[in-house]
Amino acid sequence: MILPLSYFGPVGEYTFLAQNETIKYEAKEHFVKQSYRNRCEIYGANGTLRLTVPLVLKGREKTGMDKIKIAYHDNWQNHHWRSITSAYKNSPFFYYYEDLLAPLFLEEFKYLKDLNLKALGIIKHCLQLDCKHSLTEEFLPYQEKDLRLILHPKKECLVDCTRYIQVFEEKHGFQENLSILDLLFNEGPSAIIYLKNLSIKNS
Repeated sequence: MILPLSYFGPVGEYTFLAQNETIKYEAKEHFVKQSYRNRCEIYGANGTLRLTVPLVLKGREKTGMDKIKIAYHDNWQNHHWRSITSAYKNSPFFYYYEDLLAPLFLEEFKYLKDLNLKALGIIKHCLQLDCKHSLTEEFLPYQEKDLRLILHPKKECLVDCTRYIQVFEEKHGFQENLSILDLLFNEGPSAIIYLKNLSIKNS
């Protein structure tokens, strides 16, 4: 099983980590625009909020995922952390995990791959995930129902996300398949149980 290497990927992605012993992450594909590879979706006071990591891209030139550089022309890290704090400071477990996550937004990563791997490691630690992961060493062509393409903001979620309490649910209703940060801050240590109990569609 090969997953896309995401930036604080959605609940659907982490369901596969929770329900498998080993996972491979794609490191050799051409970068896929408008995907979770450089964006995540959190739940703010005004509804779903998209956080995007700015990149150094050269027009239509195709660049391997392992060579995509992060742009620092604006203070995106500060913006992301302030947005996350604003969205989740009133959640049950934000302050429980704050000190583990905050340093990530102070470190300057040259490559998107390294940022995403660091974020993945932190989330696995917070969730107490035992799943072992590795990176692909060469690109394997996409197949039918390939998770590298299906785990995408514009695609239907592969997981039947059952309701859990969200900070702004009374204002905007339950929002499914948001960034794993949403589940973590709202469910805390119970998040891993939630992920293991979710049903994967067509599995």
